[in-house]
Amino acid sequence: MAAHAATIHASAVLVGPKAVLIRGPAGSGKSQLTWNLLQAGSLGILPFARLVADDRAYVEAQAGRLLVRPAPALAGMIEIRGLGIRRLAFEPVAAVALVVDLAAEDAARFPDPDASTTVIVGVSLPRLAVPAGMAALPLVLASLRTAGD
Repeated sequence: MAAHAATIHASAVLVGPKAVLIRGPAGSGKSQLTWNLLQAGSLGILPFARLVADDRAYVEAQAGRLLVRPAPALAGMIEIRGLGIRRLAFEPVAAVALVVDLAAEDAARFPDPDASTTVIVGVSLPRLAVPAGMAALPLVLASLRTAGD
């Protein structure tokens, strides 16, 4: 493993040219949000969406960017509640542009600017904190389609 790399419990979806990295505790909906983003891509709500990783992801800092890859044993697999493990086409690597934290205890209606970024293996990234019980997909779509102040 590189000096600035780790395997983390997270899912990732390539949305257009950059990936959304989805973190959260067990049962928080990481796989569900992953599937929802993939469906949004197939329905034309997003221009493009493809699975990178589900449940476990390998992240690595490279040239100031955070790269994400699937854990080798899980590449191309996603858990779909009610169906079990399914296989899909996947991207072998993508650069992360947004981190989504599900069931985030610091989620707020008007987020503190300090809560809007996170650092993963030395790379600072925009962060979206989603409170427990809130539908994540609309918030993620709004974050991807709009600019903050």
